Amino acid sequence: MFFKTFLYVFGTLFAVMNPIGAVPVFLSITQHCKSREARISLAKRTSAAVFVTLVTFALLGEWIFKFFGSTIDAFAIAGGILLFRMALEMLSGSLSTIKITHEEEEEAVSLSEIAIIPLAIPLISGPGSITTVMIHMAKSSDYLGKMAVILAIFVASLSVYLVLRSAEKVQRKLGRVGIRVTTRMMGLILASMAVQLVINGIKGAFGL
Repeated sequence: MFFKTFLYVFGTLFAVMNPIGAVPVFLSITQHCKSREARISLAKRTSAAVFVTLVTFALLGEWIFKFFGSTIDAFAIAGGILLFRMALEMLSGSLSTIKITHEEEEEAVSLSEIAIIPLAIPLISGPGSITTVMIHMAKSSDYLGKMAVILAIFVASLSVYLVLRSAEKVQRKLGRVGIRVTTRMMGLILASMAVQLVINGIKGAFGL
């Protein structure tokens, strides 16, 4: 169950984060960085911010549910709908507007600000990623299950770092067409996971 939970959460997170699809945005808003070291440093800060953000919401998810009087099943249904909308936009080959707006992209000034906003939040660890970790953490009743979710967040954050630090190579090898194709594939995977999330939520809400 540990590895099953880890693989499922990691797969969902990787599809939602879609770091490959974020490569053009990363290169666009870091085009003023003249050295490769500066981009690598930015990739490190971004992945660290992603990890901290998702772990924070994963650990506080249960309290958030209690505070707002929401159930995990209701949140799963709402989260599934949100992820499905993101998946539809990814299937069209575009970067989801749920993640980042043009205004947020233009407002970034310094490297520190860019690493957190808009790269980490909301481009990579946006509502979809946050919803995913909160749901799976709440569903994990034992210690090992929760550790599997944390490990999945760590590995997903590490994958973000590896992709972003090699952003130029990724764009050269895949090209814009290749990145769009990859984004569509991630969108298809995410769509199926979103539908399953809604189905599980409905089953749990109505005791089916």
